[in-house]
Formats: sequence, structure tokens, C-alpha cells
Amino acid sequence: MRLTPPIMRATELDAVVAPRWRSEGAILLVSCYELGHQPLGLAWPKAFLERAGYAPDTLDLSVEPFDEDKIGRAEVVAISVPMHTALRLGGGEAADRIRRLNSRCRIVFYGLYALLNASYLLAHGADAVLGGELEEALVGLVRRLEAGEDAAIEARPTLQRLPFPVPSRSGLPDLTRYARLARAGALVPAASVEASRGCLHTCLHCPIPSVYGGRFFVVPREVVLEDIRRLVAGGARHITFGDPDFLNGPRHAVQLVRALHAEFPEVTYDCTVKIEHVLEHRALFPEFAETGCAFVVSAVESLSDVVLANLEKGHTRADVVVALDILRRAGIALRPTFVPFTPWTTLADYLDLFDFVEAEGLIDHVDPVQYTLRLLVPPGSLLLSRASIQPFLGPLDPAAFTYRWTHPDRRMDALRLAVTAHVERAAAAEEDPWTTFFRLRTLAAERAGEAIEASAIRLPPPERPIPPRLTEPWFC
Repeated sequence: MRLTPPIMRATELDAVVAPRWRSEGAILLVSCYELGHQPLGLAWPKAFLERAGYAPDTLDLSVEPFDEDKIGRAEVVAISVPMHTALRLGGGEAADRIRRLNSRCRIVFYGLYALLNASYLLAHGADAVLGGELEEALVGLVRRLEAGEDAAIEARPTLQRLPFPVPSRSGLPDLTRYARLARAGALVPAASVEASRGCLHTCLHCPIPSVYGGRFFVVPREVVLEDIRRLVAGGARHITFGDPDFLNGPRHAVQLVRALHAEFPEVTYDCTVKIEHVLEHRALFPEFAETGCAFVVSAVESLSDVVLANLEKGHTRADVVVALDILRRAGIALRPTFVPFTPWTTLADYLDLFDFVEAEGLIDHVDPVQYTLRLLVPPGSLLLSRASIQPFLGPLDPAAFTYRWTHPDRRMDALRLAVTAHVERAAAAEEDPWTTFFRLRTLAAERAGEAIEASAIRLPPPERPIPPRLTEPWFC
């Protein structure tokens, strides 16, 4: 269904729209959570709307209070939900409060998890749901509402190449209110950009393939660089390339980091790269190190080849070892992420994860929350098409935006609750992650009926190099 009406001259468009739609704040873009970064989920649509002649306002509920005045004057409130955590926050209490404060406004949800959960959102107060390359569809929707047309549209992904403007970050909270780079005892202002969107790969547990179907879209290099220039002018000294996989387009990535380093040699960066891409493009990483790559995030997910096969991750445990060596030789830290609780993960697998992390010197490379994460199966997940998940799968819990599943070993579900509670307490107490690691390993061993000798719980070495990391540890 075509969402954007035929192009009209400005004078024709102005004649058919009410002036209030062009006033500041008539459109309010709301973010609930975006991995601790200044939200691109606001900056991108804001730029598209401004280019179309609107003056949207923004509200980032992760760092700003709920602003009743902004809500009250909005004709459209568009809520960004790129991830599960954001949807849990925005799809419940936030949307209810918005509707109570402003019953006339139209509520739009947009982003990856909006589209996956469209049925629930549309049945619970949303007027429209957008996903994929959605910004021009959002502009088209606003134009239709402006002209007095119905907001109802088909909830399906928009997958077309967009004419990208530079993200508009004016009016967003300052970078100092977001995650920073922790390196060598200092905290450095950080910012996130996107060089591409979508992903070539179809890992079963990832929500991106459910929307993008193995496609990705490159953001023009000059658009990315201009965004970086403005961020550096605003104080950023570290850049996160927030692409689902920075090496989906390796030539594009290399050209970007060369240009970044040439213009801002003091600025560092990080990126996310699949394990298989580390192996495939191993020759690139020495240059990445030379151009300021501080660390690489990679979704290892599991060290069990059984689990990796069921997730169709495209790598093996042996590949993880090789990738670690490639990055170490280049002088780049690997920060692996894990999903340690899946229906196929055994208690022995979980204990092996701790042994591997210690043996490979990765204790300080893994945020403790990574030992608590449980497989999410959202509506539309590619996992639902596989027979391997069916014996464990329960009904859809629409309000929680996931299918329920039960582990065949009851100890694993109980263990997950226990380690989660411990990590939450440890984070609140600002416990050293090294200490948290050994306490979690001891807890898991006790649940498995194994004894841990006191000597196995050792203190960190006196000269302990802490790898660079961002101060926001949550990844889902």
C-alpha cells in the first residue's frame, strides 16, 4: 500500500493543511530507551519531518521526565520502540498516560518491535504502526492526518532505499546524559551513529530478519560523516557504529573509518561484527586498530555448538576462539554478548561458559548482565518456523510481547531467576564485575551439585588491564 501521496508544490500543500500541524510540537517523537545512547530513533524521523516542513518536538523518557505540556499540545505522538525493553516501557504505562492526558492525539508506534507486535498495539490504543525503513512512511502518514484522512494503514515493513538527510539532534538531551566510554580510568563522551540499517543475515533468534528479510540499506558516507562532525562539535570523543553488523558492507565500513580517522584522529570508535565476519574479513582489523577501534561487540550467544546450530548463528565454538585470536593480534578487545538461557542450554553448558570466560581472560570483557539473558521469542520470530523450538513453546503472552517457553530442566529456570536477582543486587551495590563473575559461577556450581574450592575464587591480578567499554551494559 502506497503511504506517500503524490508530490505537491508547497503552495498546494499549504492550502490543504491546517496551520496547527506546522506549529512546533504538533508532532511529538518519544523514545523510551535506546541502549543508553542519544536516540537515533528520534533524530532520524525528526530530520525527515523537518525536511517536509514540520517542527517536531522530542521527549526521551530514559533521561527526561514525562512532560505533560509536550503531550498536551501534540496532534501526533510517535513512540520509538526499536527493542524489547523500549516496547515494555512505551507500549504500556507511557502510552496509557499519553492517552489519558491527550485523548485527541493520534498515537503511532514505530520501530523493529512495533511491527512485530502490531496486532497487540493496534488493539490497545495505537492508531498506526510502522517498521523497517519507516521515516518517509511516517511523513506520509502525518500528511494524511493533516489532510483529515484516516490514520489506518497496513502494518507491514517498508523496505525501500531512503534519501537520507543528516540526523537532526537539535533539542535532544546533551550527550553528557548518555553512556560514555570508560577507558584507562577516564570517562569519554560517546555518541551513536548508523552507517547501515537492516542485516544480510537471518539468525533465527534475532528480530531483524523478521522485518528486513535479509536486506540491509547503506547510509551514504557523507551523511554519516556529517553526523559525526556535528557530534564531535557537541563534545563526542568516541563513536559507536550502531549497525546490526558493521561489516555487512565492508568497503563502506573501511572508507568510513579511514575518513573518520583522517578528520578526527583523536576520536575512537566501536562496532558490532558477527563472528563469521571477523574470520572472513580478518585482514581489516589491523587497520581498524590503527584508525581507533577500541573494541568490537559480537553476538557470540553460546559456546555450545548444539545451541548455535539451533539458532543458525553461522559460527561454531571453534570459530569464537579463532575470532578472539584475530582481534587480540590486532590489539582490539572483543566484548562478546550471550544468550545463556535457551531451551537447548544445559547446566553443563552454563558452567562451561564461566570456565571459557576465565580461561580466555574475558572476565572484564563481559558485563555481568550477559549471564542472565533468556531467549526472547517475539511474534513473527523465525524460530517459530523451526520444529526444534516446538516442544518447549507455550502460548504468546501478548502483553509481554513474547512467547513463553519452559526449559526441560527445571533447575535452569530457577537458576536464571537466582543469577538475575544477584546481578541486580550487584549492580545496585556497584560491585566489581570480577567479584560478580566468581559469585555467579559459585552459584551455578552449587545448583549443579558441584563443590567450588575457595582457592578457585581468586582476586584479580594486581596489574589488571580493564578493556574499554561503554558505561551502559544492557543489550536487549
